[in-house]
Amino acid sequence: MVETKNRIRDADATKGRILEAAKHEFARLGLGGARVDEIADKAKANKRMIYHYFGSKEALFKVVLEEAYLDIRNAEQELELEHLPPREALTKLVTFTWDYYLKNPEFIRLVNSENLHKARHIKGSDRIKLASRRFTDMVGDILKRGEEEGVFRAGIDPVQLNITIAAIGYYYLTNRFTGAVLFEKDFMATEALDTRLAFNIDTILRLVSRD
Repeated sequence: MVETKNRIRDADATKGRILEAAKHEFARLGLGGARVDEIADKAKANKRMIYHYFGSKEALFKVVLEEAYLDIRNAEQELELEHLPPREALTKLVTFTWDYYLKNPEFIRLVNSENLHKARHIKGSDRIKLASRRFTDMVGDILKRGEEEGVFRAGIDPVQLNITIAAIGYYYLTNRFTGAVLFEKDFMATEALDTRLAFNIDTILRLVSRD
């Protein structure tokens, strides 16, 4: 029994290292550019184990994507926004989204990569769809509470609001290099990042507020 448990722990640890290494490689080079040999080397795992656990490089890419989406969705649920006043809840969500993108640049690159593949790897993921519905419902509840309390205007689509919250952070970061040239400022300087977050919060609150 002890030996079986040790084997299970070892297998789980190996899978974890493979997924972490694969995340970095896929984010850096995309599905086409990433090499299984490199992933195995960085994961300190046998190349054959990757095929044993995941079947193929493309199947591994799909698992990495699914885990990436579920990570941010689960983290959003842990914010417990249902316990906060509506304006404070939205402020916390906008702040979280911004901070998450900054701390997890691989997530943005993985999303970019999957869009190049027209989302074919995540289309069949019921786990992602369920998590996304929960997130939309959570934001919808914040909007409903805000409307009932008279602080938010009526009729705001939570899906459209989610897209806007993501977009105002996502675009800034994915275009930070060209933006630095065009607008002659360091987009990643601390002051610039703080200013941008304040602008994002103000934009979202103005969008939903009655007054």
